[in-house]
This record gives sequence, structure tokens and C-alpha cells, in this order.
Amino acid sequence: MTENSAEARVLAMLAERLGRHDLTPDSSITADAGLDSVSVMDFVLELEDEFDTTIPLDHLSNVRTIRELGDVIARLRQPVPGAAARAGLNGHSS
Repeated sequence: MTENSAEARVLAMLAERLGRHDLTPDSSITADAGLDSVSVMDFVLELEDEFDTTIPLDHLSNVRTIRELGDVIARLRQPVPGAAARAGLNGHSS
């Protein structure tokens, strides 16, 4: 998943949730979107379901904008190099 597609989906989900379409990728999640800490955590849970991933809290500590949140999700969704081979998914049978 590219950063832009994650960012676009986060933006669309937030717009749908808030009923606002004036937000941009550079909008602040708290100041511009008006989410408080509880609302942010609820939204993060929605994002985890949407993107089928876990977003560790330490990854969110410096996130301020919708773009930054999309970047975090895109990075978490990137395949880990060599993970398929380590999991025995490299096409070779034992």
C-alpha cells in the first residue's frame, strides 16, 4: 500500500466520520478535525480494522496530521523483507 492511498483512505474515513469535507492531508487531527484523545483512539481502532493492522501507540506519539497518520499506516503495511522465507512461504516445501 502506498502512502498516498493510505492517506487518501484515512482522509475519506475521517471526512465520513465527521461529516466534513474541508479537511486536507495537512490538517491537524486534533486542531482542525476537532478530535479529542478519546475520539482519536476510537478512530485508530477503526483504522486498525480497515487496514487489518495494529497501530502501536508509540507510532502515534509524534503524529499530528492526516498525512503523518497515513504515512504510519503505509509503513506498517509494508511487507517485511524476508518474512515470507522465514515463515516457510518461499515456495519450497520441506
